[in-house]
Amino acid sequence: MAETLMIDKVINNNLVRSHKDGREVLVMGKGLGFKKQKNDPIDGSLIERIYTIETKEKRSHLEELISKIPYEFIQTANEIITFASNSLNKKLDDSIWLGLTDHISFAVERFEKGIPVRNVLLWEISRFHSHEFLIGKEALRIIEKRHGVSLPDDEAGFIALYIVNAQLPDETKIQETMHMTKSLQKMLDIVKYHFGIELNESSLHYERFVTHLKYFLQRIMKGKAILNEDLGFIDVVKTKYPNEYRCSRKIEDYIRNEYQCDLSDDELIYLAVHIRRVVEESL
Repeated sequence: MAETLMIDKVINNNLVRSHKDGREVLVMGKGLGFKKQKNDPIDGSLIERIYTIETKEKRSHLEELISKIPYEFIQTANEIITFASNSLNKKLDDSIWLGLTDHISFAVERFEKGIPVRNVLLWEISRFHSHEFLIGKEALRIIEKRHGVSLPDDEAGFIALYIVNAQLPDETKIQETMHMTKSLQKMLDIVKYHFGIELNESSLHYERFVTHLKYFLQRIMKGKAILNEDLGFIDVVKTKYPNEYRCSRKIEDYIRNEYQCDLSDDELIYLAVHIRRVVEESL
């Protein structure tokens, strides 16, 4: 039998504070707090989202935000997050909820006032985070259905970044996700200019290379570079693929300047092997 939550405090008609499994939570639902008082049981059929509160500062921020945003935007964000989680077949970090709700509300407000905002990373987002971008496009349809406004694809890109961010192992600022997307493009440009070719973006090895670069950047940003292991294999790759190895050193120069981080020999070799494969399929 599911635990019956009790009201600790009524914030407004749609939001109450409670405790669940010994932790303070905010419980959201249309009409959840209407004519309710402290110690009243919460109607489980009305609950739409439970948000765990980690600090008093976050609680204050959440309560202030939710008190200012029409509940319809909260429901919109809930629908988009549920769709994204089902589409990706993974649970998204709760950190997405606060930022995405605020962003959708502000995006609709800006659109209605005729204030466009250009997404300078739209092209990169649609290429490097194609699944999340398609979810962002569906989010625009959900927003149009609920709020009657047709937002541009720039907003699909912004929403995609929130979804990408919510899949990272630790809470990461959205600016870091944007930085990572820029870095992906820069490293691919290094490969293209080094070999003087256009990469075959429809190839399997290109997709694998981009995936490798994503996790590579995540490790760099978390300070978790791969340690040197097989020095014999390193010597083989240096000898067999010298041009690809030189290209990987150029990527290392970029990483050193951008992230103040040196790469291990293993990281360089893994990069060289991926570069070899993606270049072969692009010639």
